[in-house]
Amino acid sequence: MQTPAPAVHLAHSAKPVIPRDRLLRLNEVEVLSGCKKSTIYKLMKEGKFPACVRITSRMSAWPESLVLQWVQDRIQKGGVA
Repeated sequence: MQTPAPAVHLAHSAKPVIPRDRLLRLNEVEVLSGCKKSTIYKLMKEGKFPACVRITSRMSAWPESLVLQWVQDRIQKGGVA
């Protein structure tokens, strides 16, 4: 007598795991980075800070993972931008 194979729940299927990220508005980026708006945009222009993502024509945000990585890089390099 064969034992029936266990049913696989949809939540346990072999779907690829997509890492979750969130978009941060400027005020959150200022808090996390320790930089003010003018410095953030200056560093972005110089290619030394993650670029923002355009949400609408008047709204921008930054991927949290990129901002946090930038902060960690600054810590490891001793704060040199």
